[in-house]
Amino acid sequence: MRDLRPILLVEDNPKDAELTKAALARCQLLNEVTHVRDGEEALHYLRSQGKYAGQNHGGPVVVLLDLKLPKVDGLEVLEQVRSDPNLSSTPIVMLTSSREEQDLVKSYKLGVNAFVVKPVDFKEFFEAIQGLGMFWGITNLPPPPFAIQPGEGGGK
Repeated sequence: MRDLRPILLVEDNPKDAELTKAALARCQLLNEVTHVRDGEEALHYLRSQGKYAGQNHGGPVVVLLDLKLPKVDGLEVLEQVRSDPNLSSTPIVMLTSSREEQDLVKSYKLGVNAFVVKPVDFKEFFEAIQGLGMFWGITNLPPPPFAIQPGEGGGK
């Protein structure tokens, strides 16, 4: 049986978030897409803290993480997730408009699973997201779900 844990979309741009959700919906994935708008909220979701306290979703099948986010940027989210024993195996795809080599290098040094530059062209963007959705939602075998109790999570 397929693992139907959610896909976590961490994106502050409403237009990019809607396009991403539409492209994933077109793949007909059964995974719920949970959208958060900043890095702080992403960490709360992953650790079942704040408004997510008491929710035991088992961790997302993949995190689609924007690089430039309010409150806590994508690189800091990535660093905190990788340093947290309860979250460290969570698959993370950096989904960004940045083409800066330093962002790419730092993301991989911090342990990102993939780095995808958002295409500017609408059709290419849609196809890229659908490819990501199909791979991470269907093809890839994710790590076993973690069991974080509300209020636990380590990290910084």
